[in-house]
Amino acid sequence: MKKTLVLVLIGVLIFGVVALSKTVTLTFFQTLTSPERSALWEKMIKDFEATHPNIKIKTIAPPYEQAENKLSTMLMTKQPLDIVEVREITLKQFVNNDWIIDLTPFINNWEDAKTITPVTWEIAKRVNNTPYVIPQNLFVKALYARTDIAEKYGINLDEIKTWQDLLKACQKILDPSKNQYGFDLRGKVFPLMFVELVVTSFVEDLNVENPYLMANGETIFTSSGYKEGWEFYLKLSKTAPKDAINWGFSEQVNAFVSGITPFLIQDPDAAPFIAKVLDTSKFTALPLPVGPSGKTYQDFGFTSLAIPSYSKHKEAAWEFIKYVSSPEVNAWFNKNYGGLPIHSVTYQKDPYFSTGLYKAWDYMLSHPEKYPLVKYPFDSPKWPAWIGSIFQTDFQALLLGKLSLDEALKKWNEYWSK
Repeated sequence: MKKTLVLVLIGVLIFGVVALSKTVTLTFFQTLTSPERSALWEKMIKDFEATHPNIKIKTIAPPYEQAENKLSTMLMTKQPLDIVEVREITLKQFVNNDWIIDLTPFINNWEDAKTITPVTWEIAKRVNNTPYVIPQNLFVKALYARTDIAEKYGINLDEIKTWQDLLKACQKILDPSKNQYGFDLRGKVFPLMFVELVVTSFVEDLNVENPYLMANGETIFTSSGYKEGWEFYLKLSKTAPKDAINWGFSEQVNAFVSGITPFLIQDPDAAPFIAKVLDTSKFTALPLPVGPSGKTYQDFGFTSLAIPSYSKHKEAAWEFIKYVSSPEVNAWFNKNYGGLPIHSVTYQKDPYFSTGLYKAWDYMLSHPEKYPLVKYPFDSPKWPAWIGSIFQTDFQALLLGKLSLDEALKKWNEYWSK
């Protein structure tokens, strides 16, 4: 009996050695793509492969505008994928379609899980209170400001507490004859959250579980506060250059760096891009101004990693996720990319994430009464068309004066009421 047991154990060990000696190639799909971000992933992948010689990573990184649709198509048709980058706008869809797995069995044996921050776990378990993903970068918007330009025009940045304060500052420096504008408008490429954090701050009784509803159950589009917010936003947009209607992330950053538009609403990942070409003494990040409600409603953006349900290499895929999600690697990634890290020890050990620009995010996260988090209805069948085409088209029509605000509100109310 003992000989049999020994032989079995030897067989298991031999099988394990053979399995480990065989090189596995994992296919990793990235969705939030940019040349700079992809370069960071390449560095982490190279380091991972150096410490895991039997695992190779093949990357698929389509252009940002095409990535989400391509990933959905590949998952739907079960094309070879082992690790996928999941964003907040697609998580519910991927879970409902059984495209990604519950990571609980892996997490239960993960030593670094104990230092994951509570808000990261809240995000990871957003669907069914189950961790289908491990977040990598957390995003909360702040107000970037050019300190040198503010000083030139006698603007005290510490006094910008409300959206009206920001509008006054933008109007004060506005001088198209000198190519000097105020607000750094996001005109295209998913501008919705950038607009609505301003507009909804004029609403007193917003439903944080669904920001398209008010506490009384009616849609937000019937609210006088929401209309007032839009009227304000259209005034603010007039302090931006006319061609800002076509600006995405890169154009916004370029305009901010050049000084054409010294007030920019962006996530923390904008900071490293700006700092590469602009001295840090010339810009800062401020907590978002608040509206008449005394609040500004924030959405919590994130990117995360998941394992497709049909992957044939789930164990190896977890090894990669575990590696890039460690405190050391995740801190390096976010320091160079600009997101908020996922481990509490990072904030405790690295002053980079508790001083300077990051004070703005620390303040907002520490004052949820002023900056409550809202949950967009990503699982609604109405959401894909809303964020993909309806809002973008109507927003630009509003900016161009081709659609009246009353017409837009009526249209949106009918869409979300059906």
